[in-house]
Formats: sequence, structure tokens, C-alpha cells
Amino acid sequence: MFYLQEYILKKIQAIRGMNDLLPIDSPVWQYVEATVADILQRYGYQEIRFPILESTELFKRSIGEVTDIVEKEMYTFSDRNGDSLTLRPEGTACCVRACEEHGLLYNQTQRLWYTGPMFRHERPQKGRYRQFHQVGVEAFGMDGPDIDAEILLLSARILRELGVAEFVTLQINSLGDTLSRAAYKDALVAYLEIHKGQLDADSQRRLTTNPLRILDSKESTTQALLDNAPMLLDYLDEASREHFAQLKSLLDAGEVKYQINPRLVRGLDYYGKTAFEWVTEKLGSQSTVCAGGRYDNLVEQLGGKSTPAVGFGIGLERLVLLLQEVGAIPEGLEQSADVYVVAVGNVQKEALQLVENLRTELPHLRFINHCGGGNFKSQLKKADKSTADLALILGEDEVAKGVLAVKFLREEQPQQIIPLTEIVDFLQNLM
Repeated sequence: MFYLQEYILKKIQAIRGMNDLLPIDSPVWQYVEATVADILQRYGYQEIRFPILESTELFKRSIGEVTDIVEKEMYTFSDRNGDSLTLRPEGTACCVRACEEHGLLYNQTQRLWYTGPMFRHERPQKGRYRQFHQVGVEAFGMDGPDIDAEILLLSARILRELGVAEFVTLQINSLGDTLSRAAYKDALVAYLEIHKGQLDADSQRRLTTNPLRILDSKESTTQALLDNAPMLLDYLDEASREHFAQLKSLLDAGEVKYQINPRLVRGLDYYGKTAFEWVTEKLGSQSTVCAGGRYDNLVEQLGGKSTPAVGFGIGLERLVLLLQEVGAIPEGLEQSADVYVVAVGNVQKEALQLVENLRTELPHLRFINHCGGGNFKSQLKKADKSTADLALILGEDEVAKGVLAVKFLREEQPQQIIPLTEIVDFLQNLM
């Protein structure tokens, strides 16, 4: 019996780094998600949805087998059939797979977006979780800098309309094509080999696996070494130079301010030409809020026809944190109801019918019908706690007279008695 009791009393908690979103927080998330979705629709982007689970091979072929994500961070397991499956660590490869599988890419242009959870086994900290949520935006079939500019203008508008534009900085770079990037990689490795003993341990490992990621090192000694390292921009092919020059011209015309960061590389192997990040100083070490770039070779890499593509991802946890940090959350989001119906006595049937009728006639308002009994005072306390503006009070006397009492919960106004036949018009005019 003791062992059974001990088992029953033990609480099951969430997995480390996979957080719950509580009702007190969800209104902010809903506001951010609705704002982003509205802007994307205004730009003509269509939503696509794909599974959380994909074949492990998809990420090995797209992200790269020697990246930190594939080597250390993926949640990978074998299913009952012995197939290797992975919880998606990012969305771009999934989007490409879905589009290619359903014939959406060849000789077509697509503007797509998606949202949902991604999974990486990293050390959890503020702004970085093992289950995190992203909005992804992808554009296929357009190879000019104009679509790159549109993507950047779109991301700028999202940040502006959410009220955080003044707290973020756009950094851009060009990674060149495959050949120019390979030439630069050789030059970078040759330089760093001379100073290998001064590199941090992680950078020493990357020197033979993924040397471009050394440019993104946060170690001060490594960053100091990179001050005299070859510059990626000096190795760009002519087409990439022209693409980057036109992109900067379009951003200037669109009045989007930016900084050129020659050390900016993305953590995924499939990027080429344009790369960018929106960064902030308000979130400590987790400074990147939105990031992306061009990936013209990925569709072909995954077995499709050569298709130019560009996109970005926004980390929703970090975006919400940024809004909270700078005070950009609108007032009133926490309000869970507009009207609370207090039912005193044996009037539950009448109250239920009343509320259902009001929900039909006034769909723009949120109604809570009190359930669970209780006296008038206790119900009124719950009405006040609900943050509703009004309480509609229905008791046996009110039912007999065909009226309702209306109590103002947030304003100093006298209570009013309204005929039941007039309550819809009363609320319509008031709210």
C-alpha cells in the first residue's frame, strides 16, 4: 500500500525546456499571431501546414550532417517499422518537401507561410526552449533581388506594426554562390589553421566540419582573431555582387535601414547569396528575433527541379518576450469577457437561453454565463474577477417581471433595469 500511495502522489511535470502556455499569457500570443497572419495575408502569402514528424533523411540532406542541429540537437527515434523519424527542428525543409511532393513548385511561383512548434535539444534558457514556436515565410520561383527586398519589407512591417521596430536592427550579408563560398572557405581555413591554438574548442572542431560557423562564434578570443581573417564579401562572384548591390538599392528606396555584417552566416548549410537577421539588445544573449535568407539550391538538393527560393523565420517566444520587455503589449488583452451573466435562484434554464440568444445576436461580444451555483455576492466577485465590463443579473423576481438588472463593473454608474426584450439593443448601443 505504501508503494502504491507513493506512486499516486508523485507529480508528473513538463519535460525540461518544453513549456506550458497558461491562460494569462495566451492573449498576448493570440494578438501577435493574429497581427502576423493579417500582415501576411495582406502581402498575398498563403498558409501551408505540414506534419511535426518527418523522415530524418530530410534534415540530414537539407541542414547538413555536420551541423550542430543534426549532430547534437535533433529529437530522432526509430518507429515500430524501424524508420528513422525526427521532430522537425526547423520548417523550411518541411515546406520544400511538402511543396515538391504535391507539385507546387515546378514552373510556378509560391508565397507561403506556416506556424507551429519546432524541436531542438539545446540548453534551455530565457528565449530559447527545446520546444519553440516559429512563423515561417517562404517564397519560391523568383530569383531576383526584388523578392528578397519584399521579404525584408514584410518582416520590417511585422516588427513595426507590433511596436518593436525601434528596438531591432537589420543586419544583412551575402554568402555568394557555391563556388565562391567554397573558395572563401578554403581561404578562411588556411588563415585559421595558422592560429588554431588560439581558437576555442568549439571552433577547433568546426574547423574541419563547418568552418563558416566559426564566424558566428561568441568567444571573444575567436572574434579577435577574425578581425584579420579574409572577408567573405571579397570572394563573391559577380552575380552575387550585383544581386547584393540591387538588394541594398531596393532597401534604400523602401527606407529600410540596415547594417552590413560580413560575419553573418546562417546555421544551416542550404543558404546562399542573401542572409539576414533582425537583432535586438533587449534580450541578452538571445538577440536574434527574425532571420532568414536565400536558398536557391535546396529544392534541387532534395530531389526537385532547380527552384530559386528565399524566406525567414520568426521565433515567437523571443518576439513575445521583446514586446513584454519594451512595453509594446496593448492594454486590454487580458480581458476574458465583456459581459458576465449572474443567475441567482432557480433560473439556470432562463439564464442559459438568454446567453445563447445574446451570443447569436451579438457575436462581437464575449459572454460568460455563471455556472456552479453560489449566492449573489460570490457570483458578483467572479464577475469582477473575469474583467468583464458589465454584469447582467437575472433572478427569480427578474424572470417573473421580464427584466434584467445591469451592473457596471468598471464605471461609477447606477445599476439599471432593462426589459428582456430590449437587452440586445441596449448592449448593441453600449458596446
